[in-house]
Amino acid sequence: MADGDRAGGDGGLIVGTVAVPARLVVGTGGFRSLDVLDETLVASGAGVATVALRRVDPSVQGSLYEVLARREVALLPNTAGSYSAREAVRMAELAREAFATSRVKVEVIGDDQTLLPDTAETLRAAEDLVARGFEVWAYTSDDLISALRLEQAGCVAVMPLGAPIGSGLGIRNPHAIALIAERVGVPVLLDAGIGTASDAALAMELGCDGVLVASAINRALDPPGMASAMRDAVRAGYAARRAGRIPARLHAEASSSAVGRPDLLADPGE
Repeated sequence: MADGDRAGGDGGLIVGTVAVPARLVVGTGGFRSLDVLDETLVASGAGVATVALRRVDPSVQGSLYEVLARREVALLPNTAGSYSAREAVRMAELAREAFATSRVKVEVIGDDQTLLPDTAETLRAAEDLVARGFEVWAYTSDDLISALRLEQAGCVAVMPLGAPIGSGLGIRNPHAIALIAERVGVPVLLDAGIGTASDAALAMELGCDGVLVASAINRALDPPGMASAMRDAVRAGYAARRAGRIPARLHAEASSSAVGRPDLLADPGE
C-alpha cells in the first residue's frame, strides 16, 4: 500500500479509530514513578500508550489511568502475560469493560525465556476478538506470512518484533521487516527490541508506519530525554524515507560531476 494511504493529512498515523500523531506509541510499564511517566509522555509526543490490564485500576486516585487521561493519551490495553488465545480474549473483554474501549493490543507469548510470540494462538485470538467487535493491534514475529494472516483476520495494525522483548538488540532482520512493511496493507508498527534512537529511525526507513517503544525508554537513565530522542528519530526516519535515499553502491562515486571542469579540458602541453 502506498505510504500516504496510511497517513493522516498532517503526516500523523491513523490506526483504526485513533490517531497516532508522532507515529510513536509508548509502553507504560516499568517507570520509576508516575511523575517520570508524566514527563515522558509529554516529551514523547505520543498520543497512544499501552497498558497491561493487571497494572492499572481506573478507580484509584493518582493512578496510571489518571495520568493518561490528564495528558489526553489514548489507552491501548494489552494482553501481556497471556499464553493462550482463550486467556488473551478474556483479558481483552475485562479491559473493554474496565476502560470502555474496544482497542486492544493482542500479545500471546509462546516461550518463557525468549518471550517470543505464539503466532498460531495470536491468530486465533485475533480472529475471535475481531468477531467480537474489537480493534486489534497484533504483536507478532517478523514472519511475513503470519503478518499477512493477521491482516486478513481483520487486525487494524500488525506489530512485528525487531528483536525479543526488552533485549535492546535493535532490528535483527531488517529484510524481514521491510518485506512486512511493503506487503501488509494495514499500519505496521515495529514492536519490541528497540534499544536506542537509531533503531527507531531504521524502522521508519525500512517502511514501518510507526514504532512502539517501552524498555528503551523506561530503563534509560533519563526516560524523558530518551523519549524525546525517540520522537525525533521516528520523525527523521519517516522524513528520510519519503525523501528517497540514494542507492547503495559497491564502489565510490564522486558527489560532483566532472563534466565541464576546465582543468580536465585543458591541453596537457599548455
